[in-house]
Amino acid sequence: QIPVGKEIEGMNILGLVLFALVLGVALKKLGQEGEDLIRFFNSFNEATMVLVTWIMWYVPIGIMFLVGSKIVEMEDIVLLVTSLGKYIFASILGHVIHGGIILPLIYFAATRQNPYLMGLSEHSDALCLISPCSVSSSATLPSMIKCIEENNGVDKRIS
Repeated sequence: QIPVGKEIEGMNILGLVLFALVLGVALKKLGQEGEDLIRFFNSFNEATMVLVTWIMWYVPIGIMFLVGSKIVEMEDIVLLVTSLGKYIFASILGHVIHGGIILPLIYFAATRQNPYLMGLSEHSDALCLISPCSVSSSATLPSMIKCIEENNGVDKRIS
């Protein structure tokens, strides 16, 4: 028997990542000639970050109206409030456990430094303002990268 592979619907993420890596290495290998394209991609990335930031600030308004319309349609508002309250409590508890216990333990294991003295104030806008309003990590990522680069002095190539 001859094994026959099946074609899978969807995007080839592995191929896309591999192409991006090879293109980056090739552009660096070109030297000065590749710098123009690298600057273009950096500018494109900055423009995309600005667009994502704009979207993040307006999404909560849209979500408020979507939730409001569903609340108006509800017949049993007590059931809605209790279910939503349980969900909010579980979500906050999960965030406290993950952000207050798990992540600091990982940070301590990796650096042997006190994670609570690391400077959560430097990340306050990303952690307190944007993360709760957005479910998407890709929406929170631009502000977290900005906090890491500007407030903690991490090199842009690393962040």
